Amino acid sequence: MAKVTVRKETGKLVIDFTYRGVRCREQTALPDSQQNQKRVQAVIEKIKKAQQDGTFRYRDFFPESALAVRFDPGFSPAALVPSETESTVENRTPLFRDFANQWVDEHSIEWRRSHIRSLLSTLNSRLIPHFGGKAVGQITKSDILAFRATLAKVKGRGEKEGLSPKRINEIIGLLNQILAEAADRFEFTSPTTNIKRLRLRKTDVDPFSLTDVQRILATVRADYKQYFVTRFFTGMRTGEVHGLKWKYVDFDLRIIRVRETFVLGEDEYTKTDGSQRDIQMSQPVFDALQAQYEATGKLSEYVFCNLLGTPLDNKNFSDRVWYPLLRHLGLEKRRPYQMRHTAATLWLASGEAPEWIARQLGHTSTEMLFRVYSRYVPNLTRQDGSAMERLLASRLSTGALIAIKGSSEINSEAHGPGGRAGGVVYIPAAEVQPQPVPKPRGIHGARRSHPNRSSHHSPDQVQKDDYGGSEPQPPPGWHGAMVHCASSLAGLT
Repeated sequence: MAKVTVRKETGKLVIDFTYRGVRCREQTALPDSQQNQKRVQAVIEKIKKAQQDGTFRYRDFFPESALAVRFDPGFSPAALVPSETESTVENRTPLFRDFANQWVDEHSIEWRRSHIRSLLSTLNSRLIPHFGGKAVGQITKSDILAFRATLAKVKGRGEKEGLSPKRINEIIGLLNQILAEAADRFEFTSPTTNIKRLRLRKTDVDPFSLTDVQRILATVRADYKQYFVTRFFTGMRTGEVHGLKWKYVDFDLRIIRVRETFVLGEDEYTKTDGSQRDIQMSQPVFDALQAQYEATGKLSEYVFCNLLGTPLDNKNFSDRVWYPLLRHLGLEKRRPYQMRHTAATLWLASGEAPEWIARQLGHTSTEMLFRVYSRYVPNLTRQDGSAMERLLASRLSTGALIAIKGSSEINSEAHGPGGRAGGVVYIPAAEVQPQPVPKPRGIHGARRSHPNRSSHHSPDQVQKDDYGGSEPQPPPGWHGAMVHCASSLAGLT
C-alpha cells in the first residue's frame, strides 16, 4: 500500500510503498504542506498504475536511489563485490560522531538536563573515541562485541578492574539507540539487534532497624537531626529531599508535595510522572519540619540548605556527615539511599497497606514494592498510615537504651566503685551526647552574614571540625529550634 508520510527529523515528505515484497521509502525535497502532499500523491498514483500495468521500473522514478540497483534487470546480491557493498554503505551513511551529535540535538528537547549531561558524558568518553571515525553503516556486530569486551577490562571506580555489568549495559544501550535510528533512516539492519544484555546480580536492600534509627537520631549532629528525621520517616529520594522547597510543605494539611528534584546542581522535574505525589507527615516529621522552619525558613527557599542558602551537596553530606556517623556508631557502611528503604520497611513492618506505601514512595503500582521488599511484608491490615504513627509514638516516647563504651567514671556511677573501666553500659537515648557541630569553614564573611550568631567566643571554645572539607553546611542556631519539637522527639534527643 503506497502512502505519503512525513519524516519528523526533517519535516520532508516521504513516498512509502512496497515493491517486490520490499518496503521502499524515498524522501522528497518537499516540505510538508497540503499542496505538496497533493503533488506527491499524484506521483504515488503513477507508481501504482505502472505497477498494475507491469511497466514500473524503479530507476525511472528514483534514478539516484540506493535501492534502484536492487531492482535492475539481472541484479544478483551474490554478484556484488564486498568492497563495492562497503563503498555503497559508506557513501550513504554519515560518520558515527556526526550522526550521534545530530541524534542528540534532535532528541534533547525530550530529555531532562541531567539526562543530557549523563548521556553526553557517555558519548564523549566511551562511544565517540571508539566508533567516531567509522560510518554508522559499517559498524558490525563483531565490532560491538569486541568493544564490550574492552569495557570489562578498563579501570573502574576505585581499584576495581572493568566496568560493572550495569554500566556496560548502559553504554551498549545508548549505542543501540543510535544505531537503531541510523538503521531506520538509512535502511540497513542494526548490528545490535541480537546482542543480549549482560546479566545483573540481584542486590538486596539493607535498611536500618528502628533501634538503629533511634541510635542515629540520638547521636547525629544537632544541625542535621531534622534532615535525618525527614528522610527516615518519609522515604523521599536524595534529590527530592535536597530539592524540597518551603512552598511545597503544607503544615495545615500536614503533607509534603513532591514536585521537583535537585540533580547535578539544578532543579529538575521529578524522576517520573508517578513520582509527583503528596506525602503524609507523621508527627515526628511534622515537628522536625516546624523546627527546621525556625532555622532556615527565612534564610532560603530550600528546606535543607547550607550557610549560603543553596541545597545540600550529596557528596559533601556523605563524606563529612553520613559515613563518619556510621563509623562512630559501628554500623555497617551503606549508602544514604538506604534511609528510603528504611522508611519502606518500617511502614511494612507496622502493617500498612502496600498500596498506601507505594503512593508514599512514588511508585505507580505495588509491583516494585513486592519485588524489592517482599520479605518485609507481614500482613495487609492497615491502609492509612495510623499503624506507623502508633509504632513511632510508642517507641519514641519511651526512648531507647543506647550501648555506650563506658569510662571509669560512668561505670562507677552505674555499677558502683567496682565498675570495670572500658566496659559497655546502656543508658537512655535522651542522655546520649550528639556529635558536635563543626564551625563553618571556607566561607568569607560567614559570621557577618548571620547576625544572630554569637561572636564573643574564643576559637578555643568552638568545637573543632573533625571531618575536614570546606563545603558550607546548614546554618547554626539549631539548638534553640530543637526545643520546639522536644515533646514529640523525647526519645530521639
